[in-house]
Amino acid sequence: MEDCFGVAWWDALIIAAAQSQGLPYLLTEDLQHGQRFRDLEVVNPFVVEPPTAS
Repeated sequence: MEDCFGVAWWDALIIAAAQSQGLPYLLTEDLQHGQRFRDLEVVNPFVVEPPTAS
């Protein structure tokens, strides 16, 4: 993971843990918003607003 995507070792652990759980999104401000790691998408919660209830 670390070599494949060029991320730090600690970030690679977090990404691998999220992928192992089948999560579609990883909420973090430490990685680039919109970046994809296979089926996992990085979302910066300070860049996007949560959806509103209908």
